[in-house]
Amino acid sequence: MRIIYMGTPEFAVPSLEILIQNDFNVVAVITAPDKPSGRGLQLNESSVKKIAVQHNIPVLQPTNLKEPAFLEELKSYEADLQIVVAFRMLPEVVWNMPRLGTFNLHASLLPQYRGAAPINWAIINGEKETGATTFLLQHEIDTGNILFQEKIGISETENVGELYEKLMMLGSNLVLKTVKCMQTGDYHLAPQQTDGKELKHAPKIFKETCKIDWDLPSINVYNFIRGLSPYPAAFFEYHGRIYKVFEAEVANDKLDEVMATDHKTFWKMRTKDGAIAIKELQPEGKKRMTIEDFLRGNKI
Repeated sequence: MRIIYMGTPEFAVPSLEILIQNDFNVVAVITAPDKPSGRGLQLNESSVKKIAVQHNIPVLQPTNLKEPAFLEELKSYEADLQIVVAFRMLPEVVWNMPRLGTFNLHASLLPQYRGAAPINWAIINGEKETGATTFLLQHEIDTGNILFQEKIGISETENVGELYEKLMMLGSNLVLKTVKCMQTGDYHLAPQQTDGKELKHAPKIFKETCKIDWDLPSINVYNFIRGLSPYPAAFFEYHGRIYKVFEAEVANDKLDEVMATDHKTFWKMRTKDGAIAIKELQPEGKKRMTIEDFLRGNKI
């Protein structure tokens, strides 16, 4: 079975590696064009491209997925199956090309959390469970028929970085299972069912999305902080200075003032129903540090 793999960031690496390790015939990899980064603006290759190059797999980096020259080259590989993990939206002419179609790995239990940031929003919304889904692409984004799903629990202290790592590995095993079953024909397609439940969405996260609203209940603020930690990180502004918050906890306090501190060990911010104790933060222009280290050298 001839496979074309599409992906760009670190999240897509284990799924590619597990296919290579299991001797599947990945005939080409499609990834984002190299981007200039750093002070010297040197071209930076995507995480997926680096793996493909290591294994001598041809790499395509189109800027336009509808460009005739790219489509001709893609067609020349005569793929039986295409796999998408953390890539961009595909036009129908691309996803409909292989005889078995194109499947996508999505880091949620579809149909819940369709969109660009499912891992973040699952934590922000205080979910106790999430998972990964493989599904066949169709016109509407993240709506195709489901191939396989795996569930995973979310602990009350887990941040998005920790859940990302777990889902990255869970997802790679699900990709392998899906490919094996599609090769033998041992699978069936299940339409996405809402079962009468309200659909929760996972839109892309922008800088303005990350601002903390202290007027929310403490648990909501706590979930918001861990749902954005360590990246892109929740932030707030206090006396003209911006602080990113990486770790916090719900404090059993009712504050009369906007904040409270002993200038040594704690900094608490008032919320709608209590307070949040900041445990780890990064002041604007400074490095990330514990609250004790921050208070040792800074007066609030």
